[in-house]
Formats: sequence, structure tokens, C-alpha cells
Amino acid sequence: MQETADCLGIAKSTYAGYESGYRVPSLKALLQIADLFDTTVDYILNRTDEKHPKLELTELLHSEDIVLTLDEITLTIEDFCDFIAFIQVKRNVKKALH
Repeated sequence: MQETADCLGIAKSTYAGYESGYRVPSLKALLQIADLFDTTVDYILNRTDEKHPKLELTELLHSEDIVLTLDEITLTIEDFCDFIAFIQVKRNVKKALH
């Protein structure tokens, strides 16, 4: 508990209060905790059972917030589709070999 509290920059008693439900963390603290444990605030608040939510490819391709790059060059939708095709072929080869 002390290590987690130190990472968050709060007292051990404050963090213990969060875990016990005696204290309610601020939004900033929730975000810090989620980042520290590599998960989402929804997972911490038991709003989902998925520690790492899945992102559908269609969401990824049409998102303005996410930019995929390779060697500092932004990937186009065509590049991304080629990448998906490559992975599918690779998986099929692995299945055939096993």
C-alpha cells in the first residue's frame, strides 16, 4: 500500500481509505490509479469486467484521436488494411504448420 501511495503522491492512510471505501478519490486520483495499474477508470469503478477494453478496428480506422505511425510516417487506411491482411496470412501459415 505504501508503494502505491508513494507512486500517487498521497499518504498511505489516504490510499487505504480509497481501498476500504472510507474515502472517495478525486477524478484526478482515479485517473492516476488507472494509469498506475494500466487499466481504465471504468474497471476500477466496477463498471466493466474488462481490465483492458477492446477497440474494434472500425473504431480505430475512423478515430480522429488516434494516429498510427510506422517509422514516423502516418499509416493510411490502405496501409492498415495491408497490415491486417499480413497478420491474417501469418496466422493461417502458423495453423497450417501445427
